[in-house]
Amino acid sequence: MNIRKAQIADIETLFDIRTSVIENHQSREEIAELGITPETVSQMLQTDCCAWIAEVNNKAMAFSMANATEKTIVGIFVLPSFEGHGIGRALMQKAEDWLFSQQDTEEIWLLTGNEPKLRAYGFYLHLGWTPVGVIADGEMQGEMKFIKKRKRLHL
Repeated sequence: MNIRKAQIADIETLFDIRTSVIENHQSREEIAELGITPETVSQMLQTDCCAWIAEVNNKAMAFSMANATEKTIVGIFVLPSFEGHGIGRALMQKAEDWLFSQQDTEEIWLLTGNEPKLRAYGFYLHLGWTPVGVIADGEMQGEMKFIKKRKRLHL
């Protein structure tokens, strides 16, 4: 497996992977209704976001994206046929490391469905994320917010 930084030329690949997932599936139309289009993703990648693509035999299998300004994991998606092989964990580590490398970042966060039976919910718990509460209002109402604090070395 190779993990590389995503480029503008990879945007269609990101959308192909995002719309392929089974759990938390959304069509391109549904994603566009949330304001996520190839144009907005291009702008994100050119400003305060970074994305990584995991490839196996030069074929993209998964990606993660993070936003430095918001200090958040924007998303992590793995093609269904490659789930359970450690690709998501490796991509999450890239995103976390990048976010914590940003100046003054002590805590990062993400949102996911508020259903402990969801794979993503358990995945985040397994990786040391802490659920802190359900979003009460706004566009993401009903989503569970998870946080992760920078690990400190104690001497």
